[in-house]
Amino acid sequence: MTRRFKIVGLGGSFDQLHRGHRALLMKAFSSGDLVLIGLCTDKFANELRKNHETASYEEREKELTSFLQRKGLRDRAKIIPLDDAHGPAVTSADQEAIVVSQETEPIAREINTVRKRNGLQPLKVIVISMVPAENHVPISTTRIRHGEIDREGRLLMK
Repeated sequence: MTRRFKIVGLGGSFDQLHRGHRALLMKAFSSGDLVLIGLCTDKFANELRKNHETASYEEREKELTSFLQRKGLRDRAKIIPLDDAHGPAVTSADQEAIVVSQETEPIAREINTVRKRNGLQPLKVIVISMVPAENHVPISTTRIRHGEIDREGRLLMK
């Protein structure tokens, strides 16, 4: 398979690593040779003010690393702590593209605005659709944490 970019980035909390997260990650790996994965620090995850708990950075990193190893992708990934919504994407001249969900596409546009101010080329923005659960509502960590669905998007009985 020919990948379009040398370096692609994406970011998130990756809490309760679910089918939507996996789709985002796999799109990044199909698009780039090296994937920079910005993993929200505990401080940044708390600033996002989700209405549920979030696993610790160490737990999320361990689950993410385990997924990458199972897929044979660990050697093509670099996990970096993400302290804000933009991360190193606003200063890295090497990064060529960013993979986002429809939900986070506006952040990619902000990143490109800052990159231009910093004299850098804009990133190619690769947007994937939100992955739906059985009831056609997007899979999200919030829905999983609230016990509505499992990590595959299957509805849970209440």
